[in-house]
Amino acid sequence: MKSLLIDIDGVILSGEAPLPGAPELVAWLLESERKFLFLTNYPSQTPADLAGRMAGSGIPVPPDRFFTSAMATAEFLSMQAGTRRRAFVVGEGALVHELYNVGFTISENDADFVVLGETRHYNFEMIQRASQLIKKGARFIATNPDVAGPSGRPSCGSFAAPIERITGKRPFYVGKPNAFMMRAGLKRLAAHSAEACMIGDNMETDIIAGVQAGIVTILVLSGVSSEDQLDRFAYRPDYVVRDAFALRELLTRSF
Repeated sequence: MKSLLIDIDGVILSGEAPLPGAPELVAWLLESERKFLFLTNYPSQTPADLAGRMAGSGIPVPPDRFFTSAMATAEFLSMQAGTRRRAFVVGEGALVHELYNVGFTISENDADFVVLGETRHYNFEMIQRASQLIKKGARFIATNPDVAGPSGRPSCGSFAAPIERITGKRPFYVGKPNAFMMRAGLKRLAAHSAEACMIGDNMETDIIAGVQAGIVTILVLSGVSSEDQLDRFAYRPDYVVRDAFALRELLTRSF
């Protein structure tokens, strides 16, 4: 039985509405006691927030079934930082909370890391302070490379752009398509890559992350990527399914 890493938007939800077959798929996953995590690149919500979002869409899921790029970023920094754990954070409370959990102190004046997530309050002063600290030697870390989210909402990659131009430093992105997030998720599941499967709707984040992590990949055609786009890519998913109904059939039959 495979351990499953599953993207949310485009596989389970479209905005705040469940996609066809998604409620039945999730109920089946929970009833079958399969090992799975919902992965999301968006760092601004806690697992409890995400569980509330899913419940509001009619899909009850326990908070411990979610793993975010903020959680992956905290895990990465915990491994990298040693005893120097001061960070200037551009992001919401969910990201700050995860950094506190691994022993970081939040500082605006003297930081070892600039950690960039997502916030509706992004402003000139944040750009200036982050750039100053990076020029002084702080390492530049960002939760995810997405430039836009649902409905064109600016995302972390967009926020990174002016800081990158000012400093000449490109951030290290922790979230998908970085295989680190896949491996951090598998660590949460106590699973090996040989026993895992990545399920997503985006060839440029979900599927390439799974390929780079050496795990089985399933592309679901209910979100970003379409079947006629596959020839654009040098890599391929192991399986392609139309929606959550077909995904459940595949998992029942082959996994």
